[in-house]
Amino acid sequence: MLGPAHACPLPIVFRAAAPVTRRPLALRLVAMAALACAFTAQTAQAQSILRDAETESLLNDMTAPLITAAGLRPSDVKVVLVNDDSINAFVAGGQIVYVHSGTLQAAKTANEVQGVIAHELGHITGGHVSLSGRGFQEATGISILSMVLGLAAMAAGAGEAGAGVLAAGQQAAIGKYLAFSRQQEASTDAAGAKYLNAAGISGKGYVNFFKTMQQLEYRYGITRKVEFMLDHPVSSERVAAISETLESSPAWNKPLNQDWEERFKRVQAKLDGYLLPPAQALQKYPETMQTSYAHYARAYAYHRGGYPQKAEAEADALVASKPTDPYFLEIKGQILLEAGKPQEALGPLRAATDGSRNNPLIATTFGHALIATEDKANYDEAKRVLRTAVARDDQNPFAWYQLGTVYERTGDPARAALATAERASMTGDHRTAAVSARYALAGIPKNTPDWIRAQDIAMTSGNSLDNDKKKRK
Repeated sequence: MLGPAHACPLPIVFRAAAPVTRRPLALRLVAMAALACAFTAQTAQAQSILRDAETESLLNDMTAPLITAAGLRPSDVKVVLVNDDSINAFVAGGQIVYVHSGTLQAAKTANEVQGVIAHELGHITGGHVSLSGRGFQEATGISILSMVLGLAAMAAGAGEAGAGVLAAGQQAAIGKYLAFSRQQEASTDAAGAKYLNAAGISGKGYVNFFKTMQQLEYRYGITRKVEFMLDHPVSSERVAAISETLESSPAWNKPLNQDWEERFKRVQAKLDGYLLPPAQALQKYPETMQTSYAHYARAYAYHRGGYPQKAEAEADALVASKPTDPYFLEIKGQILLEAGKPQEALGPLRAATDGSRNNPLIATTFGHALIATEDKANYDEAKRVLRTAVARDDQNPFAWYQLGTVYERTGDPARAALATAERASMTGDHRTAAVSARYALAGIPKNTPDWIRAQDIAMTSGNSLDNDKKKRK
């Protein structure tokens, strides 16, 4: 985890996927009283995931060398963007790195983000999510012992002494866990530096990001004097610990990958236009700025602010600058589609789909536009496009919804039910998944791939329902 964090379907290209639940573990100054209950219950936060074809393509490209250097396979590791404006990243089990959108917006370079992800890969290779239970077990053991001794003292009539034992035990338990966490973070910092060096990527961004964290620590009054209350080492120590390793590498002075840096600036502008309040985005990217980044941000900001003509003009400027850029064509088509002009959106979205080699997210938007024309002549193409999209990315609820819609409109209710079952299974709605899958089984020819898939969903969703019933008893 990187910090700090101080706290105890979507429009346009970005779409929200299933929410991700995690515990807020970042560089924090924690109050003893608040942490006393942390060993019995973990606070969970549900946050939406942002999906965008261009952003995911960049993250995949710039992290692949790091993933390989960590001894993992790029095809097995995912970097997921979480809609959160704080500066943070985390892992929550498996081989998925979650990065807050605020991290990308605050970073000065793509190289800084690579440092963040290299650090998180260290958590994956170190197995720290599973090992964190060990830290809690040790802390809980201390806490329980102090509770027994404290209650015994109270029962013997020494109320104040018993309360003191309880408080001391809680403080020792908290200190034990925080020390365990700091040790994990220090080892992960070193792993991140190792992966950057092995991948031949400069570690300057890694160091710079920690220096940014250091400035935030100064702002919040976090110093080495309170390090015993932190779950991370202070950033000054982290910089000192990794600097020698990074600076001695031949990659330290290696020029940054300009392709990644250019693409990163585009992604930052998209995020600003999409996530910042429209007025704030337009202030940051005024009309006097005529760069592609500014056009990108304003296209989103105007669209979200309810100015479709201005949004379309900004998209036109982007396409005019690079007529075959699939992401510029995508934003133009998306604006037209959401402005109620699906027929006009077909041209740019078809070109964007072809130009992106049938990227499943872009293809889903194209399929949506084909359906939105309400022209039956477009439905077979929509079906083909959407089936290809879900075959390449089956974790997109919006794609399954659109596929179910076109099946329904073309008189295939059984496969429409299967698409509903897929979407419900993905979002955790086991009851809807089971009912829809059984309906699909009744209407799809036996032993076909779709029938077998419906059978799988019916069985797994049925088992999940049974388990839920047992838990409620």
